This record gives sequence, structure tokens and C-alpha cells, in this order.
Amino acid sequence: MFLATLSGFGAILLWSALALLTAASGAVPPFQLLALTFAIGGGMGAASWAFRPGAWRSLRQPWPVWALGVGGLFGYHALYYAALRLAPPAEASLVAYLWPLLIVLFSALLPGERLKGNHVVGALLGLAGVAVLITGRSGGLTLDPAATPGYLLALGCAFVWSGYSVLSRRFGAVPTDAVVGFCLVTAALALVCHLAFETTVWPNGAAQWLAVIGLGLGPVGAAFYLWDHGVKHGEIRVLGVASYAAPVLSTIILVAAGAAAATWSLGVATALIVGGALLASLDMLRRKVS
Repeated sequence: MFLATLSGFGAILLWSALALLTAASGAVPPFQLLALTFAIGGGMGAASWAFRPGAWRSLRQPWPVWALGVGGLFGYHALYYAALRLAPPAEASLVAYLWPLLIVLFSALLPGERLKGNHVVGALLGLAGVAVLITGRSGGLTLDPAATPGYLLALGCAFVWSGYSVLSRRFGAVPTDAVVGFCLVTAALALVCHLAFETTVWPNGAAQWLAVIGLGLGPVGAAFYLWDHGVKHGEIRVLGVASYAAPVLSTIILVAAGAAAATWSLGVATALIVGGALLASLDMLRRKVS
């Protein structure tokens, strides 16, 4: 269980680079980028089958497993990539990273658990952080109309990924190799959507191509295999707590790379979101220590 939890930690570290690499990929349309990166991630996993004969049999799963896997991967990233095109990368990334807080809340509603006061207060702090985040750029307490669609898409990301992560626990017997199939089907669906709704725009130059390849190998590749193993066989509540580091690391990377400014609203929003998440998980932390 300890090694599985470390596997989940590895996924969190890789995801902290997702916003920066997505922004660095240029003007590639969301569904096209989704198709490219998941094809790379799924192909990487399928290539490993050459050293493990019979691993492909993990694709023989009932339809609910496929619905959850493909729905989680395709749904989250379609929303995430679109959000980063319609809102500033740092703010959209932090709104999307409300999923750790939602994992705590959803886990509390599972059989044998109950929603406590600290969960509710923590959720309200997280929402306050989102409010500061999306209003701070305009200098007031009203939404910036130009960025509102991106913020809403990012919020949808949080609900999709938290639901996927919690429900995956119910399919703990499904081998991680099945994620290869989820990735490849996601790539195919993204390609269909791209051909139907978008105009093809290829990455411009080596730097943008490297960003796309980096996404496919890391945040959209290895991270999903690591996360699947972690949430199924590790301490999912500990992973939920550890995930709260992701938005902070992501923002630090964006600021360090010059893709976002270290404004007061960004700092306050980060503190509120992380503080709310930690408060919501206070009882879990106490049990872990004891």
C-alpha cells in the first residue's frame, strides 16, 4: 500500500506541469491536442506490452469500467484544454484543481462516512478562493465576462476528475493496463471531435512540439498509470491530501516560467483553496497521526 501511495504522489508531481506545457503547446485546438497527447500516452503504455505477453487481455472489461475510464479521461481533458484557451492559465488551473477538495467531500459521502462541519467550511473556503481568483483580475467583485466560460469549464473539470477518482476505488480489481485502452479510445474520440468542430493547427516549431510530446509522456501519459495504481491500491485519502500541493506547484511553475504574474489575488486564492482543502481533511490527518 505504501508503494502504491507513492505511485499516486508521482502522478501529482507530473500534473503540476500540465498547465505550463499546455500553454506552451501553442494554438493547437483543444480536441486536436487531446488526440495527440493521448495517442502518445496510450502508445507508450501499449509499447510496454511487448515485454509483458498477455497484458493486452486487461482490455476485456465490462462496459461500466470503460464508461468510467473513458468518461473520466476524455471528459476532464476536453474541459481542461478548452478552459486554458478561454481563461488565463494560472487561474483556470487553480479552479480545475478544486478536485482534491471535492475528492474529500465525495469520499465523506461514501458508505461508513459522514459529512462534518469542517468539510462544509473547507468547501466554502475553496469556493471563496475561486471567487477571489476570478474577480481579482478585473479589480472588482464581478466576473470578467471574457474569461467566464473558461472558469466554468475549469470548474467542470474538478467535478469530472474527482468523481472519476473516487469511483475508481470501486474497480480495484481492474488492472492498470486497462488505462492503455482508455487513453487510446480517448484519443480516437478527440480526433472525431477535432475533425467535426475544429480547424487543424499543428504546433509551430520544435519548442511547441516538445511541449506536446512532454504532455503525452508525462501529465497525459505516465501520470494516469501512476494515479490509477495509487487510487486503487494506496491510501486514497492521503492522496487526496497530497493533491492539494498540485495547484501550488503548478502556479509556482507558471510564475517561474513567466506565464503568470505573482499577483495578490493569485496568492490569496491559493491560500484559501489549499487552506480549505486541509481543513476539510483535518479529521483524516488526525486519524493518520494517531
